[in-house]
Amino acid sequence: MKEEFKTIARDIACRLKKINKKWDGQKSIIEMKTAGYNQWKQMEWIGWYFQFLCEKYLNNLFIFPGKKYGNVIFDGFKNVPWDFKTHVEKNQYGKEQTVIIINDKVAIDNAIKEYGYIGLVIAVGCAQWDDEKRAFQKWVEELKGGKSEYEEKRIERGAPSRLRKVSFNLKDVLFVKISNRELGKLIIHRQGRNSNDNIRMPKYALDLKDINSFEHYSYSDLC
Repeated sequence: MKEEFKTIARDIACRLKKINKKWDGQKSIIEMKTAGYNQWKQMEWIGWYFQFLCEKYLNNLFIFPGKKYGNVIFDGFKNVPWDFKTHVEKNQYGKEQTVIIINDKVAIDNAIKEYGYIGLVIAVGCAQWDDEKRAFQKWVEELKGGKSEYEEKRIERGAPSRLRKVSFNLKDVLFVKISNRELGKLIIHRQGRNSNDNIRMPKYALDLKDINSFEHYSYSDLC
């Protein structure tokens, strides 16, 4: 099973080596929109752009989308379920961030029970944020044809608006294996409630400070 994971990770790494290391927000969003990718309007465009690139470069290796457990769908499937994540190392104030929210706890438990492990592909890098005049945010809203329903409701609630990320510099891609014996090393992330007041199901989260507790590889290890 160890060699299987490393072999798949190497196949992924060699294909993803083709992607650009610098992601400009405007160019990335337009690229997704032009390709007909239905998530191009998402505020957290960096994560969706990475998934878009994975689907583009891994289309002859993976099945997209992946396995479904209840209402939760993994991003892709190759021998086992896989998820694609993007991690920004520091927030807009320069504070280090190490925790990555993965996926629904029950779905991960069931996937590992069925296949023995799941895989994560994590794009790691640093981001730049919008200016105080929110030029990037205004550009996105104009491209979308106005404010989203989510944004309108936020304004009605009087909730603060987060600054958008305008670019991302890719530093590395990590490949992480999670099997049953590693589940206890994950964080259980409780999400509170949805806008309709329903309790959100807990998710697992991975702290990169504990990465050496997991079988993992990076670009430089594989390709």
